[in-house]
Amino acid sequence: MMSARTTTRRSTLLGATVTLALLVATGCSGTPAGSGSSSAPSGTSSSTAADHLTATDPWIKAAESGMTAAFAVLRNDGDQDVTVVGAASDLSPVELHEMATDDSGAMVMRQKEGGLTIPAGGEHALEPGGDHLMLMELSAPVQAGAEYDVTLELSDGSTLVVTAPARTFAGAKEDYDEGHDMSHDG
Repeated sequence: MMSARTTTRRSTLLGATVTLALLVATGCSGTPAGSGSSSAPSGTSSSTAADHLTATDPWIKAAESGMTAAFAVLRNDGDQDVTVVGAASDLSPVELHEMATDDSGAMVMRQKEGGLTIPAGGEHALEPGGDHLMLMELSAPVQAGAEYDVTLELSDGSTLVVTAPARTFAGAKEDYDEGHDMSHDG
């Protein structure tokens, strides 16, 4: 014969088990405190930096050999800054570059430290004479009219593939900072 205490304990355990089963069955659909809300549909992962970044008017300077550069306007429609920390292309290794003043006061091209940050709700132009993607040691000519992919690598590990047409451009004949071959134009 069971005592009242044993019956109460079993009822409590049964109630806890049923509650746990219901929570598991419903997927604990509540949002945990501090996690923020997500606009991602149920069953999908939360958004990445690449989900909020777009590239408009992308293009690459046509070149037969050596180095060339890629340009675009990067737009961030998210509520957090997005940082491009690297880039890749089948054409060549890619470096993030900037134009800066050297110790003598001359404008030089050099690798950009810390990446390219696109502010939340803002944009960042990659343009001749400014920040750009430098395609180093081309494996093949970049022909005007052809399209090429450049993959932007973002600080959260996500990537954005940008397809850019090549076009001729006579400008952007900057000098290179130490360590770069100064005989090529960018």
